[in-house]
Amino acid sequence: MTHDPDRLRRLAIGYARLALGAAFLSGIASRFGWWGAGVGYGDFAHFVAYTAEVNSFMPAATIPFLAWSATVLEAGLGVLLVLGVWPRPVALASAGLLFLFGTAMAISFGIKSPLDYSVFSASAAAVLLALAPEARPTPSIPEDVR
Repeated sequence: MTHDPDRLRRLAIGYARLALGAAFLSGIASRFGWWGAGVGYGDFAHFVAYTAEVNSFMPAATIPFLAWSATVLEAGLGVLLVLGVWPRPVALASAGLLFLFGTAMAISFGIKSPLDYSVFSASAAAVLLALAPEARPTPSIPEDVR
């Protein structure tokens, strides 16, 4: 069996992209009850309550906005990750969103919570995904060189 580092790198990048995208989309499915009643959040009301717990330091009036913002961002980023669209900015946005979520968890529940749920690990994986060669824009070739 031959070792092809380029193939392994491409597989690892695809795996990271799909795993991050699927995780975002699974969270969306949970908050809308698509995994079934009582599974995960089970419904949006329970997700809003969890959003309030995670963001215990925020005014209560901001919680619905935060819950819907997280939902829209996670749905969009999840789909874009799975499709491989705009890899670098999507990966960086994913890393930022996960970092904010992990930080909010740490403030509200202590550092053990985001570490136990690998939130910072997922954020770091998204940063590495953004640095992958496939995430870089393809340089344009000047017309006179083609």
